[in-house]
Amino acid sequence: MQSINHKPQVARPAAPDSKLHPRNRHRSRYDFARLIAVEPALGDFVETNVHGDHGIDFANPAAVKALNRALLKDSYGIHAWDMPPQSLCPPVPGRADHLHYLADLLATGNRGIVPRTQTMRVLDIGTGASCIYPVIGHSEYGWRFVATDINAASLENAQRILDTNPQLKPHITLRKQASPKAVFKGLINDDDWFDLTMCNPPFHASPTEAREANQRKWANLGKHDNAESTRLNFGGEDAELWCDGGEEGFILRMISESAQIATRCFWFTTLVSKAASLPAIVDALKHAKVGQHKTIAMRQGHKQSRLVAWTFLNRQQQEGWRKLRW
Repeated sequence: MQSINHKPQVARPAAPDSKLHPRNRHRSRYDFARLIAVEPALGDFVETNVHGDHGIDFANPAAVKALNRALLKDSYGIHAWDMPPQSLCPPVPGRADHLHYLADLLATGNRGIVPRTQTMRVLDIGTGASCIYPVIGHSEYGWRFVATDINAASLENAQRILDTNPQLKPHITLRKQASPKAVFKGLINDDDWFDLTMCNPPFHASPTEAREANQRKWANLGKHDNAESTRLNFGGEDAELWCDGGEEGFILRMISESAQIATRCFWFTTLVSKAASLPAIVDALKHAKVGQHKTIAMRQGHKQSRLVAWTFLNRQQQEGWRKLRW
């Protein structure tokens, strides 16, 4: 086994996060010796601080990618996971948390039991090169996914991940969204039914806003003049980071389009990072005349976010859906 490096820099400790979902596999401190055993390249990034704690520098995208590979292999049996250096590198514990909260949401319509049937289908809007939600979601719950993106190169990389993990390939389908301004339009086939749609929408409204936010992150790390401050600490293609109207604009379009396929899905959901976006989102849901909507708080470390979920199905339709599909 490759040994843990002892470097002079202070590494960020891998403290347990009790705020993660109770079913999250990553609530405890990372066992770096075990993770390096399954992914030896991680050893190049593990440092030891003055207190003897092992950790990595989460501002280094190569380190985050190596940690992801180790976590995916160790916890979910995913091999040969990789992605282009310029693509958004998602932290695995946070993405797993998102899925566990969605599982709880589904359970509310299934007498407290998370649906795991062969017919369970999830639509992932903007899956990215990592294909991270379908990879974890199928491994954890057995769900089938249709994963979409507007970026052909991202889908090509996602396909490579599926090709090298044959246990995933039959259960995850990739689709390209041809229209950059559309969310559901052009993606839903006549025979499609989805128990859940999910999305982690682009956060910023412009490239300038994305760069400025990134520079603030580097400043908070004490690296105001560091040459690295011009790059994003977790990477990211343009479509992953910004769109017209930013997060709020994207979600409002999503709500509007969801009304056109109201009975083709049980729960429509989206991650909402900015609390300031919630009033406009709730107003849009009322205008769309949804049958029910929920805001579900999530907290990961110092980061606060939330899920917004809505359905157009009434109680009778929800019970019929449960009996037919779950």
